Amino acid sequence: MKQSAMKQMEVTIMGQSYILACPEGGEMSLLSAVASVDREMCAIRDAGKVRARERIAVLAALNLAYALAERPAAAAAPNAAAAVPAGANGRGVDLRTLARRLDDALAGDGQLL
Repeated sequence: MKQSAMKQMEVTIMGQSYILACPEGGEMSLLSAVASVDREMCAIRDAGKVRARERIAVLAALNLAYALAERPAAAAAPNAAAAVPAGANGRGVDLRTLARRLDDALAGDGQLL
């Protein structure tokens, strides 16, 4: 089995550089994903309520995951049932509740990264 070649790309997210591995031909998709993450993280930072880089990253990830989950069923993956995260009780996770719980848990986080 032949492995596809990986390329290294330098990207910038919220002013910080990262070296990421990317399969040949996947550069545009990676750059699009990086732009989405950067845009979301900068918006959270610029709102001024969150300072810790780690917390900004988690909130951005949740916002992006929620937006993805809200896409119409027609745009979802063919195996949509497998894409829905399940909680311990087997039901789908309510991302708003998860985001609220995360926000409450991290509320005391005064560390700046």
